[in-house]
Formats: sequence, structure tokens, C-alpha cells
Amino acid sequence: MGSSGFSWKLLDHPKLPKGKTVAVVVLDGWGEANPNQYNCIHVAETPTMDSLKTGAPERWRLVRAHGTAVGLPSEDDMGNSEVGHNALGAGRIFAQGAKLVDIALASGKIYEGEGFKYIKECFETGTLHLIGLLSDGGVHSRLDQLQLLLKGASERGAKRIRVHILTDGRDVLDGSSVGFVETLENDLENLRQKGIDAKIASGGGRMYVTMDRYENDWNVVKRGWDAQVLGEAPHKFTSGIEAIKKLRAEPKANDQYLPPFVIVDENGKPVGPIVDGDAVVTFNFRADRMVMIAKALEYENFDKFDRVRYPKIHYAGMLEYDGELKLPSHYLVSPPEIDRTSGEYLVHNGIRTFACSETVKFGHVTFFWNGNRSGYFNSEIEEYVEVPSDSGITFNVQPKMKALQIAEKARDAILSKKFDQVRVNLPNSDMVGHTGDIEATIVACKAADDAVKMILDAIEQVGGIYVVTADHGNAEDMVKRDKSGKPLLDKNGNIQILTSHTLQPVPIAIGGPGLSAGVKFRNDLPNGGLANVAATVMNFHGFEAPSDYEPTLIEVVDN
Repeated sequence: MGSSGFSWKLLDHPKLPKGKTVAVVVLDGWGEANPNQYNCIHVAETPTMDSLKTGAPERWRLVRAHGTAVGLPSEDDMGNSEVGHNALGAGRIFAQGAKLVDIALASGKIYEGEGFKYIKECFETGTLHLIGLLSDGGVHSRLDQLQLLLKGASERGAKRIRVHILTDGRDVLDGSSVGFVETLENDLENLRQKGIDAKIASGGGRMYVTMDRYENDWNVVKRGWDAQVLGEAPHKFTSGIEAIKKLRAEPKANDQYLPPFVIVDENGKPVGPIVDGDAVVTFNFRADRMVMIAKALEYENFDKFDRVRYPKIHYAGMLEYDGELKLPSHYLVSPPEIDRTSGEYLVHNGIRTFACSETVKFGHVTFFWNGNRSGYFNSEIEEYVEVPSDSGITFNVQPKMKALQIAEKARDAILSKKFDQVRVNLPNSDMVGHTGDIEATIVACKAADDAVKMILDAIEQVGGIYVVTADHGNAEDMVKRDKSGKPLLDKNGNIQILTSHTLQPVPIAIGGPGLSAGVKFRNDLPNGGLANVAATVMNFHGFEAPSDYEPTLIEVVDN
């Protein structure tokens, strides 16, 4: 008990016992949508998830996993795994990513912060480089934020600006890159008329250039580095719009995978390599695909690829991308301060915790769950296990991914009786859904369902409790739709595949032999969201949640 009167001690729940093993299963990218042939969850054989929905209606419901429910600016913002796991673990809604940046830009606070002052030191004699995803998808970045940043920086002394673009085609329509580049070129032309030397300097597709994650393939980052820093790329063009149009004319071209290019002047010289004395901002707000480029820009000692030269620059991220690594050390907008997460409370109250996923989602079930905090709260009673993900292939090649291995580790942890909470993330429906391969996504959904069954069988054996939910939608709708909900067709009459997350709600199911007979979902929280799950899980461990948490989804009815 500090002088403030704060205590980690949780109050006992008046009606629910302590000592039950609780499995918390998060299906990544598993939303609820109308059954049709583009709903891979519906098409797939998923007997376990089906039985949870039909078996006990008062123990299954939907929760919101997008927009304001997870701290994003509007109901048009699809959820993502980072904000979803933050909400699931924190039990409260924190302003996130895009919303934090929106607030900082609208108030002008972004220009008063340490990060902006740091890059501004280079404006007099150096170039300001902006690197990021050129898209209005709102998952990693937003075009309007880049536009505001260009305007704000030029009004505050930036005389020479170079934009290094990454094309999307994953969170937005493939082919939309052309329109985004035209919009950007128009803005840069307006700046040039005001005497500011502003140009596109390089580019490439997000999945092939710069935006790798989890150290899956450093070659992706190297391709970006060569173009952005060294001014070297296999393709050279005289303008951004020429680059995109010509590269998209190649057979099988796709915005996600456009090869790296540099823009050159009439003498064939690159117009914007990054050199000593320059300032660099990576303008994506989402962290996972910026960490690797941040390391390359920030770390003096770096061995992942040969940088050839390492310019002395002032580098800032739009946000801090890794709170534990303090990376980057300078950023334009400060992160949400997520304190007192459910994981930390439960560990303080003796709840022995096991968490597991494969590489691509391991950080979600640990770091993001724990409020953007790496490591253990108490290594004596916690164990986090990472199953290595397949690397060097796209996930539709092996759509079962590591679901079985994750489930086996969870099963063993449950049966060992060494843990009170066993928490996993099953990535299949999200990672395979992102590939746009419908057949593979159907296989992925079945694999995730099989994994859930193995975990629930183990809970059955130890008399435990399960909570099965998801972090956002993806695999439940794999086609783009018009305003009326009809599938959109391309010019050849083929359906347009949807590779992104969705705005759909996600299921939550509770049960198990350890759950008291009178426990059911309340009816007075129709707009419940992911942040309500933390209090619910705490109840199953026999505790009341802290008073400022979003309310629990359950009630205990006396029989």
C-alpha cells in the first residue's frame, strides 16, 4: 500500500470460487458475419466453435472489436491485433495509434514535442525524409496525416522534403496506389510553388520493401534501405506517378509487391538519398512493420545486412514502436500510458500464468496483452512460450501454421496443473486471411477449430473454465462489397478479394466444468467490447475487477 492508497490486491468475487484453471483462447481474425461462400469460417468445418454458439446460447455472445471500442477514432476504423490485445489485457479503452496522432495533429501539440524539435534541427541545412505506407487504410498509416505533416513541417522551416512511399494493396484495394500518388504529387507541386523543394524520392510495395515484421526477412528492409538511403534500386523513373503506372503495367503486378524504385533527375542522379545532416520520420503509426527499419536507422551497431553507409541523421518515428527497446528513441507522438493491466493484477494476486503463440502473434499474447510491456511481471510464476513460425513462405502455403503445436503446449500446461491461467493466440484465420487465398483460409479456420478442441478437452479433464474469443474480424468476409453489401467485381467480372481486417464483431464463449451453473452473459451490455473481457476473466479467477475497468460481461444468477 503506497501513500496514494493504491494496492494490487484484488477483492474476492462474492459468488465465484478461486482455484480454477482458466484457458483464454484468442482466435486471431475470427469475426462473425452472414453465412455465405466468402465467409471462410462458415464454409470451413468448425464443429467446436459451432457447438459453443449453439450449445449454450446464454454463454455465447458478440463483442465489438473495432473503432471506438478499441480506442480508434471512428466506427469506420477496422480493429487490429495490437489494439485488440491491448483492450483484452488492459480492461479499459485507451486512445490508440491513429487517434493519438489525430489528436496531436489537430491540437498542434505534435509540433511542440521533443520529437519534432529534434528533427527540426536539420531543417536549415538538411532534407526532411518521410518514409511510410501511402494509403488511407487506417491500419498502419493514413494519407491525410501525411498531408498534415507535410503542411506543418513546411510551415515550420522544412525547405527540402523527400517522400519515400510504400504502396499498400493489402488494407485497401489493389491498384489504389495510383490515386494516392496523384494526390501526393499534387500536394508536393503546391509546396514547390511556395518555394519548397518537395519530391517523391523512392518507393516499393509494402510486402517486398521495408515493411517486414518480426525479423522474418531482413532482405525486405535492405531493399528499402538501398533505395531510400543509398539511392539504388533496379528501377529508375523520373516521377512517382510514372513509376507506379509502369510497374503496375507488368504482368501479375500487385501494389503489395511492387519492386523498389528510385526517382532520378535528368542526369540520372537519384533525387533524394538520405545523407549526413538529414532528418528522417517514419510516419506509420502502427508499430509492428516499422520496428525493423527503425533498428536500421537508429542502431550504430547493426549486423542484419550491410548498410554500406550509415548516415548521421536525426530520426524520429510517428510513435514509439517498441516500449521495451525504447525504439525509436525519438518520436513525434507519445504512446498511451497503459498501466495496471489484468495480467499484472493477476500475477500480483498469485495467478500462475502461461502464455503461448507462434512468432507472428507471440508479441500479441504477451507484450500487447500486458500494456506494451516486454518480459515477465514475476518470472517465478509466469512462463511465455514462442513456437517459431514458418519463414520464407506465405502463410497460405502452410495454412495450418503452428496451431496444433500451440494447442499441444496449452494442453500440457493445463494438464500439468502448474498454471491458473493458460492464454494462447491462434493466428491462422488472420494470417492466412491476409493472403486472400479463400481455399487456404478455409483450411486455416478448420486448423484453428481443431486447436480449440484440444484445449477445451484439457480444460474438461481438470475441471476448469474456458473463455474463447477473438481480437478482430478477417476470415469471415473475404470479398469487397458495395454499400448495399453485394460483392464487388473487377473489370473482368471476377470478385474483388478482401485481404484486410473487417468491422465485424467477434464471438466470446464461456464454459467448462469449473464454471458455476448460474453464470451467464448479462443482457444490459449490448455494446460490450474487447475491453470488457478482462474483468470477465478476473471473475473466473475468483476476483472482482478494479473499479475503473470496463464492466464484466457476466452475472451469476442464483439457481
